[in-house]
Formats: sequence, structure tokens, C-alpha cells
Amino acid sequence: MEILNIPALRNPRMIIAFTGWNDAGEAASGAVEHLLNHWKGTKIAEMESEEFYDFQVNRPQVSLTESKMRTISWPTTSIFAVQTPHLHCDFVLVQGPEPSLKWKSFVSDLLDLADDLDVQLIVTLGALLADVPHSRSIQVTGSAAHPEVAKRLGMEISHYQGPTGILGVIQEGAYRRAIDCISFWSALPHYASASPSPKATLALINSLEDFLEISIPLGDLHSSAQIWESDVDELAEQDSDIAEYVKQLEDSKDAQELPEATGDEIAREFERYLRRKSSE
Repeated sequence: MEILNIPALRNPRMIIAFTGWNDAGEAASGAVEHLLNHWKGTKIAEMESEEFYDFQVNRPQVSLTESKMRTISWPTTSIFAVQTPHLHCDFVLVQGPEPSLKWKSFVSDLLDLADDLDVQLIVTLGALLADVPHSRSIQVTGSAAHPEVAKRLGMEISHYQGPTGILGVIQEGAYRRAIDCISFWSALPHYASASPSPKATLALINSLEDFLEISIPLGDLHSSAQIWESDVDELAEQDSDIAEYVKQLEDSKDAQELPEATGDEIAREFERYLRRKSSE
């Protein structure tokens, strides 16, 4: 890992998202990108590309400079520090393609940095495809992999069994180092999985706001989410089979939606509004 200048950070939280297997519709990586765009992070470290990436899976990109010189950008994981003096903590943001090689070494290096920065909480973000309608609220599931962490932080316990991505390895490694680690996953409709997915990205940002009790600038995320939903509406209407399938998903979702759940969402939205007003 190449370490650059690291500023002093207050009680930092680490937020992680990778493109690839864990990132349907690039919703999770889009959330970290949104944070970087609005919080203006400073790069503090970079993973070694040669050690962790298969360049036939994640190929380097060739581009031209303004002077028409060719330059190659290699796939890597970048780590950024964000100082947020208006909030009760600072942040470390991690983004990049999911590594192809040596996951144990990769996670060890990343968590060594977390230890050095005195990170006490890691939040990983992911997105998956599911049988859900695009026209309803995007469901986000928050969980912790270990019961004591889940109980202490008020999260669900993950009961997932099966193949895992790098996020699962990070959760296990963090637990072994006594670093709290939780995960938020958004569910995207599999018939509308193209990137980007601003509605799912917005849902993840809202979940971060609620859990961390902070206000995050939303920029044009709301309008982008509305445009995305309208575009999918239009595409679905052009195919009667898809339109009927979406209607079935909507009916199923509405039947499962409890009145108290709707009330809870209204209360959470009001709390977000108050946090944004107080931060202005």
C-alpha cells in the first residue's frame, strides 16, 4: 500500500464500496462517489495494483492528455480522508474494483490502515438484484455478521450462507480485530439493473444518514431518482408482459407493507429533514 499525507481525523468512520459482484447497478459505488463529490475527500492511500488485480479481469484504461499524450490508469483501490468539522466525526472512504487476488492480504492491509487511523466503525455498502418493483421504496437491509455487534448497534443479525464477496471478508477481519462492522445492502429490480441506479444510491445514502445521525448533502440525487423511475415506467409500458410483471410485484409489495412500517418511514424522513435544517 502506498501511503500519502494523512490529516488528523476525529473519531473516523470508514465507509467502503467496491464495483463488481457486490454492486448491482453501481448503486453502492455510486453512494461512495456521491460522498466524495460532496465532501471533497483527500486521497491518503492506494493499494498496489500489481498485487491484487488480474488485469485481464479489470483492464487498465488508456486515455489522452490535453497535449495528446497517452496515459494508462491502472485499476486500484483508493482510500480518501474526509474532514467534516460540522459533524461529530470524520470519514475514511474506500472505493475501487473488487480485487481479484490475495483477498486475505488485501483485507489485512486495509484493516492495518484502519487500526492506524483508530477507526472504530466500518460500514460496507452493497447492492443486489431482487424481485422488487422499481416504483416503490428501495428496500435497504442493514445487518452485522456477529450477534454481539448486531445487538450493541441495534442491527439485524445476518443469517446469509453461500458465496461471499470481499465485503464479507472485511466484516470477518474487522470482527477479529474488535472493529465494529455493519453492512447496508439495497435491493434493485432485476429488470432494471442498468447503471447508474440513483434511486438505490439515494436509499443507501438515507440509510447512512439514519444510522450515523448526520445530514448528507443530496445534490441532484432526488431528481435523478425521479427521472430514473420515470424512464423505467416508460420502458415497462412498452412491453405488456413486463408491465404485468411489474404490477404483480407492486401488488405483492403493497400487501406486505404494514401501516406501522409506512409510519416509521415518514418519521425517518422527518428526522432527516430536521437534521438538514439544523446543518444549514
